[in-house]
Amino acid sequence: MTKHPDPAVITGYAGGDPAIDEATLWSVEVHLETCAECRARLAGGAPAGTQALLDRVAAGLDREIAAGPAPTARSRTWTAARRRWLVWSLLPWLTMTGVLLGVAALLALAQPSMPSLVLLSAPIAPLPGVAVAWGRRNDPAWELVASAPRAGLGMLLRRTLAVLVVIIPLLALAGAGTGVSLAMTLVPCLAFTAATIALGAVLGVARAAIGLTVAWVLAVLTPSVLTHHLPVLLRPGSLGIWLLLTVAMAGFALSRADSFRRMSSTN
Repeated sequence: MTKHPDPAVITGYAGGDPAIDEATLWSVEVHLETCAECRARLAGGAPAGTQALLDRVAAGLDREIAAGPAPTARSRTWTAARRRWLVWSLLPWLTMTGVLLGVAALLALAQPSMPSLVLLSAPIAPLPGVAVAWGRRNDPAWELVASAPRAGLGMLLRRTLAVLVVIIPLLALAGAGTGVSLAMTLVPCLAFTAATIALGAVLGVARAAIGLTVAWVLAVLTPSVLTHHLPVLLRPGSLGIWLLLTVAMAGFALSRADSFRRMSSTN
């Protein structure tokens, strides 16, 4: 179409007139692509309801443009950081661990003849949190997290650190209230945490945490409570062994860093 369409045709086009044939519709649309004057005429010839809607949309766009972009960047940054460091499903497990340590401290004060339950519980205290912090069943965004550039052992260590930041002060408070050595509380705790990560490279973090917890309860905690004797593993002379175990497990975990590249169903 080399000339402008008839104004009546443009008005009918704007109102959706069914009497306009397809050839005319096509020619009008082609012309409108290159003619600003006819586009303006089209906008002016729209029905009153359509014109009112366009005015409202234009006014809304003007307000949003004047207001500037919505302040969502900080929210996205916080969400990304939170996903790298923790998941909200950790909260009930950390709360449960804190309650158990409090009960252990109260029992130690009420029954001083028994071996310290705080000391006996210290090695396995962070394991439930570590198991929950790294697994597809507990993280609703695990697919996105697993595909992130910072996924893998680094993310597992960050989330484990977030667990320890909560557990270690609780252990220190419980130990101070019952007279337990701080070193003998914290070093076995770190050793079992490192062992969980190291075995997690082979078995999966959750399975490693469950296995170590069950083994400790059956082999050490329960016999100690029944016999009222603190095991040799938790006496001051064993501190060096715990330190060596921590270093060895940490080294093994670093050597198997590729095993944590994806948050699989076993991890």
